[in-house]
Parts: sequence; C-alpha cells; structure tokens
Amino acid sequence: MKHQVIQEFSVSAAEAGPYGIATGADGALWLTLVHSGEIARLSVDGAVQRYSAGGAGSRPSVVAAGADGALWFTRSGDDHIARSTTDGDLTAFELPSGSGPFGICAGPDEAMWFTEMNADRIGRITADGAVTHFDLPVRGAFASMITAGPDEALWFTLNQAEAIGRIDLGGEITIYPLPDHGAPVGITRGADDALWFVDIAAGRIGRIDRGGVFRMFPLPDPAARPHAIAALPSGDCWFTEWGANRLGRIDATGVVTEFDLPTPASEPHGITVGPDGAVWTALEIGSVARIAP
Repeated sequence: MKHQVIQEFSVSAAEAGPYGIATGADGALWLTLVHSGEIARLSVDGAVQRYSAGGAGSRPSVVAAGADGALWFTRSGDDHIARSTTDGDLTAFELPSGSGPFGICAGPDEAMWFTEMNADRIGRITADGAVTHFDLPVRGAFASMITAGPDEALWFTLNQAEAIGRIDLGGEITIYPLPDHGAPVGITRGADDALWFVDIAAGRIGRIDRGGVFRMFPLPDPAARPHAIAALPSGDCWFTEWGANRLGRIDATGVVTEFDLPTPASEPHGITVGPDGAVWTALEIGSVARIAP
C-alpha cells in the first residue's frame, strides 16, 4: 500500500452513517446521512451543518448537484426524490411505492435521472417535480448508480443483471452484458470519454467505451469490494474499497495504486472530486476523508 497524507473530518456520530457525497454549487461538500435521515454540508475547512432530509427511515442515499444549483438525492427508504437548496430548504417528490430509488445524476437535458433498483426502472425528474419512468428490458436487474455520458445519454450499472445500461433522452435503452460474472455498482464518465465502473463482487475496475467494448482490471485484493468511483480531469479515477478500508486510484492504462485509510473499519462509500481538486470520501463511521491526488 502507498502512504499519503489523508485528513479526516468528523461530520456525525457513527450511527448517522455518512454515505453519498457530492460537490455543491456553493463550493462545499454535501453528504447523505443514510441512517439518521439527514444531509450535511461540509466546507473545505471542516465546518459542518446538518439538515433534516426526511427523518430516520427515509434513507437518503446518493446525492448529486443539479443544474438548478440545488442538491438532489434519493430516499430509498420511503420512495422519494428530494431536493435541497444550499440553505437546507427541502422539497420531496413521492414515487410509486416500492420504487427503491438509489443512484442519481444531472442529465444533459438539465433534468435529474435516477435508478429505481426495486422496480427495474430508470426515472427522470424535472426541476418542478414532473417524473417520467422508463421500464428496463430485464427483470431483477437492481439498477444501481447512474452517470451522464459523453453522448447525450445516461449510463448505469445493473448490479444483479451483470451488465451496464445506456438510456438516451428519448428513453431508448441498450444493455451491455459484462464479459463474465460480476456485480457493478459505481460508475463515472472518465476524462477519456469512456465509462469507468467498479465491480463489487469480482473486485475489479471496468471500462466500457461508447461502442460497448469492455476492458476489465482486477484489483490486487479480489475481496476489496469496490463501491463508488469518481473521475479526475487528469485521466485518473479514484474509487472506494469498502471491504478493505482503502481508497484506490487507477490511471488510464489500468495501473492501480491503493491507499490505506487511517481509521480501521471506516467503511468508505461515496467519493467525489471536491471544489479544491482533492478527492473526498464519505466514511460510514461518521467522517469524511480527504486526499490530495
């Protein structure tokens, strides 16, 4: 393992469960606290503010910045998409019961796109709360994370279908099966305009280009359980190793470098590039880690 200075900032008690993380339009980091039903704002100097996001049981999960300057996040526990201003003013939009929203991102059409992991759907929601649902062509797929691609489309992981999916703005869906068995979760657009993803079951990083061609890069520890991934302008991608208490970096050629987190069993989940260019990671034990790339 490589040793590099990693800072940790406390944002909550461990019981609150920091999970998703994103950079907001206000130049701060925003987190979901999945167990306490809150969101938190963390400035780069470590100041923390917390806001109610639906209460315990709502399970705020993945958070993303919207084109409207607000933070949008999924509530997998009570089937809502929620929107928070940078002042913490909350609006929630109800989905059909059993939807299980999880991943979310801003689309090229200025709407937010999200996965419905329990309903085999992709959803789209406008700034005023109008929702459209698109059925997946496979059942039991467990659609997980989603990201905007370089091609005016959204790309997403199908954790239980062992596949990557693509949906264009008109709702046409294409499924790309993995080359072999796996369970993809996090996905991001790389600086090379390919999609990079993590495979939590097989312990590897994957890359798929717009033509559907895969390259797979096994991690040194197949039990690392990579969970989320974020891309830097440099061409590197950083990812969390939830099962190994590490962060990882993969360059465009597939070379992997790993970094031990300073606190044992810290459970790294979401990861993002911060407003300062550093990599920030939500740790479920109640903290956020920062590492300069």
